[in-house]
Amino acid sequence: MHKLLEGKSSIITGGSRGIGRSIVLEMAKQGSNVAFSYHSSEQKALELVAEVESYGVKGLAVKSDASNFEEAKQFVEKTLSTFGSIDILVNNAGITRDNLLLRMSEENWDDVMDNNLKSAFNLIKHTAPVMLKQKKGSIINITSIVGLKGQAGQANYAASKAGMIGLTKSIADELGSRNIRCNAIAPGFIQTDMTDALPEDLKKKYFEQIPLKRFANPEEVANAVIFLGSDMSSYVTGQVLGVCGGLAR
Repeated sequence: MHKLLEGKSSIITGGSRGIGRSIVLEMAKQGSNVAFSYHSSEQKALELVAEVESYGVKGLAVKSDASNFEEAKQFVEKTLSTFGSIDILVNNAGITRDNLLLRMSEENWDDVMDNNLKSAFNLIKHTAPVMLKQKKGSIINITSIVGLKGQAGQANYAASKAGMIGLTKSIADELGSRNIRCNAIAPGFIQTDMTDALPEDLKKKYFEQIPLKRFANPEEVANAVIFLGSDMSSYVTGQVLGVCGGLAR
């Protein structure tokens, strides 16, 4: 069976849990070598590498802070020396520090901007030269529908995710002539341990706003990444793909 990412090598930030973990595994299933950064749990990261390699591809886990310019550079260099190429970059690392703006500390603002937006700049800055040499590549930024519509109590998160959309469109313009594409994926509500713990009445309230009447599972976001990373989307760049059940439209 033909695998959509056969022979490609990918690098992803924040790949050891949640949506990132699903993306890592789906990429491996589709034939890509995968390098991912993780923040704290080395044991979990090594278990994920073993799972990646069970699909017959190479896996690499690097403890790295994507918001740190130098650490991001080292992560890219280690990936390149291990795989020999980088075909797909997924900027997935992100945090929330929710609060109403009047109660939000400067630190909460800066942390979210650094982890969500500066990290994407760092990885693109260090990966783009590799892709320019190859004359091909796909950059995928994981934003959020909150970046499209805003959200009370999430001014910092919404601003960082809206910033990723502006970054995506600018990079698509800058690198398009060299056959490097840049797109964003905007997930809506995703089924996680956190959403599983929500009271049923609150879930029902959310479902009423979503045309598909359910949360997405992480694999559905991963499938969008596979599409944008593969040659199936060879004429798609500068776009924001909502994986949100119709919530943002």
